[in-house]
Amino acid sequence: MRPLLLGVLCCSLVLSARAFYSASDDVVELTPSNFNKEVIQSDSLWLVEFYAPWCGHCQSLTADWKKVATALKGIVKVGAVDADQHKSLGGQYGVRGFPTIKIFGANKNKPEDYQGGRSSQAIVDGAMNTLRTLVKDRLSGKSGIGSNYSKSESGGGGGGGGSKQDVVELTDDNFDKTVLEGDAVWLVEFYAPWCGHCKNLEPEWAAAASAVKEQTKGKVRLGAVDATVHQAVSSRYGIRGFPTIKIFRKGEEPEDFQGGRSRGDIIERAMDLFSDHAAAPELLEILNKDVLQKTCEDSQLCVIAVLPHILDTGAAGRNGYMEVMMRMAEKYKKKMWGWLWTEAGAQMELEASLGIGGFGYPAMAAINARKMKFALLKGSFSETGIHEFLRELSVGRGSTATFGGGVMPAVHTVEPWDGKDGQLPVEEDYDLSDVDLDDDFDKDEL
Repeated sequence: MRPLLLGVLCCSLVLSARAFYSASDDVVELTPSNFNKEVIQSDSLWLVEFYAPWCGHCQSLTADWKKVATALKGIVKVGAVDADQHKSLGGQYGVRGFPTIKIFGANKNKPEDYQGGRSSQAIVDGAMNTLRTLVKDRLSGKSGIGSNYSKSESGGGGGGGGSKQDVVELTDDNFDKTVLEGDAVWLVEFYAPWCGHCKNLEPEWAAAASAVKEQTKGKVRLGAVDATVHQAVSSRYGIRGFPTIKIFRKGEEPEDFQGGRSRGDIIERAMDLFSDHAAAPELLEILNKDVLQKTCEDSQLCVIAVLPHILDTGAAGRNGYMEVMMRMAEKYKKKMWGWLWTEAGAQMELEASLGIGGFGYPAMAAINARKMKFALLKGSFSETGIHEFLRELSVGRGSTATFGGGVMPAVHTVEPWDGKDGQLPVEEDYDLSDVDLDDDFDKDEL
């Protein structure tokens, strides 16, 4: 009996430690099953915190977040998502660190990041400012609070909600050329206009289509086939019930989509497909400021290696370090981070700003250019060491520092490495044939 009681007690402690908010709080616990109904289809302004139970900053925010919810009760909705448990929701809205606060206002499909202070008063003030702006927009005739998703007309297919045009209408005539002969990976919904489940899926499919198109830059697309009209292509794939979703990869047999039917589930599966078929990001040498700026600004994180001078390693040694980085870029390609390298001494201002210069090569830093923060690799420059370093950063546990002055360091334009071993400088030969060395020896000694 005692072990059973201890087990129950331990489970209770774990559950209570994990749950930041209870039914007695004014904070609404949001999950993939209720997020669409509570937030997206709501006419209210929403503040949503995405948190992880192990996150110390999230734990510190909890009391203030409850105060915010109580203060704004009946005025602004306040919710929270355990993004560690519900990764699909966090991924859908690009959550990379914790806690992240987003404002779901006039355009529910594109929430805004809350950038203000984290005290209860600062958050309430920020919410009220947003609310006033939305009310002014309504008075001026602009679209007010509410979903950005239009209701589809009867007979629409795969549209409805979100950017309807991002769902590609597929027919008997265009299916083969668009899906089978194209390079993109396709998720295709076969629907019937009279099907109730198809109508329920419609806004989820459209919202997912917009997000997936943007996040994969068109490498994964969502389409829809009215199976009651385009019966040739539907019968070819044995469609018997509605909606049926199939995955098409170029040159492969289609497979049935087995995941959930919420936009979060659809997006998560699409991103997995993108990761499986995407090429690893290119490893670029920092040749000028444009390379550094574009790579770091276009990526949520850019990973920079400072490799030893070519005279210290030779081409073989340098290629070995670069192969380690390329394998890690492949491993983390789903993150779509940027990967850069430079030779020790080539970019001294960059090294100094990262606290690397002078010794300890190879070295590595991960930079978040938007927040002007960086972290340094403390372990070994190996697959194991780099993996541990990046894994800690990806879950918000890494130790970070801020760039001095809040700006990126100066970068010099350099010649690209030619892939060869380094060459020692050639010493100049001096002709001493016309120098009379005997003159000094003829002098009398003192």
